Amino acid sequence: MKAYPYMHKHPTSGQTTIEEGMDLRDWFAGIALTAAIKEFNKQDAYLFSDVADLAYGYADAMMEARKEVPNE
Repeated sequence: MKAYPYMHKHPTSGQTTIEEGMDLRDWFAGIALTAAIKEFNKQDAYLFSDVADLAYGYADAMMEARKEVPNE
């Protein structure tokens, strides 16, 4: 699933293109990144990969939560 699909009409050619946007999971991970960084700032040292893993863990949890709520 994509986070921000949109249509764009080129101003001079008039050609319309459709952009898929970024993956929703990546969008969620980016949003969760701030929380992940704050969590690791409580420690003296951390690996950047650990922060990324935590952010994607949050994102995966959000993707699972979406499956539990019926679409309206």
